[in-house]
Amino acid sequence: MNSQIRMPFDDRLRGMFASGAPLHGMFIGLPAPALVEMCAFAGFDFVVIDNEHGSADLQTTEHMLRAARASGVVPIVRCLRHDIARVLDLGTSGVQVPMINNAAEAEDLVRRVRYPLPGGQGGQRGVAFSNRAAGYGAFGGAEHIRRSNDGIGVIAMIETPEGVANAYNIASVPGIDAVFVGPTDLAHSMGHEHRWQEPEVMQAIEHTLREVARAGKCPGTLAASKSEEERLAGFGTRYFAQVISGVIAQALKQAAAR
Repeated sequence: MNSQIRMPFDDRLRGMFASGAPLHGMFIGLPAPALVEMCAFAGFDFVVIDNEHGSADLQTTEHMLRAARASGVVPIVRCLRHDIARVLDLGTSGVQVPMINNAAEAEDLVRRVRYPLPGGQGGQRGVAFSNRAAGYGAFGGAEHIRRSNDGIGVIAMIETPEGVANAYNIASVPGIDAVFVGPTDLAHSMGHEHRWQEPEVMQAIEHTLREVARAGKCPGTLAASKSEEERLAGFGTRYFAQVISGVIAQALKQAAAR
């Protein structure tokens, strides 16, 4: 086999989370592989293909994952629990799953991502080597199982008061690599609609980020400006994201105002 051929999925994500370095990325809810490449060429560390709120189907998601692999940016897919198995087989580097409220749900999330191992270890991911993640069989077998279990990142999202109260326990679950606070959903669940800048919501966000850092995992949330990132970094935050539709809309407004 050609030694220059790369395995289809990029297994750098867990090491990035464990490195202690700040990470910067973009949520992409638009079904466009070109946007993935543009984020890579702009210098972002990761992209989050947003299959919770975005409109990409699974075929387009696969093309976006190909674009990430070709351009060198690490791809994460935000998806609902019932789609975890399929996006893993498409070759994502990690999954980010919303509305994780307690340690039991975090444990279930990890099991869904990990393949079972001899002796009853590992998780409950279904095994198939005919998919893109395993190179359609070219990279299947025990080595694919090992690389997947060792390399695929697991990100839990906290977006409710219950999740905030259980932040340390969620982050402490073995196999959880990062915890991302969703500020808008958290604000709504706390009765403040979309106003996540309300003091009560801001306090909940800070508490969650500090608890995740205390558990030794990577805390993350949205940061739209350098000053906001610096404030959040003071709580231990290292996983910073923006939303590409907002960035594009703002750029278009500025262009139209000339």
